[in-house]
Amino acid sequence: MKKTTENIVFKDDSKQLARFAKALGHPTRIAILKHLEHQSCCFTGDLVDIFPLAQSTISQHLKELKDAGLIQGEVNPPKIKYCINKENWKTAKALFQGFFE
Repeated sequence: MKKTTENIVFKDDSKQLARFAKALGHPTRIAILKHLEHQSCCFTGDLVDIFPLAQSTISQHLKELKDAGLIQGEVNPPKIKYCINKENWKTAKALFQGFFE
């Protein structure tokens, strides 16, 4: 019989950790987070000036980080200002620390 994870019940912490880990699964996203950690906030255009990537590529990485809850965006038409979601960032650090201990 083939084994699957469909019938396994995971703890919420495990699901959250996996969600954060998936979002961190690309070097550009890690670089964006490192940049945002040292800034109060920034706009997509600021990141396009820093990273040698197309605006659409940066936007896709920001979407992944936002969907995981690691960053948050404030709409100031026509721009979106991004910053670290401090509560989830603290949670992510604690979950990763607990995982590696």
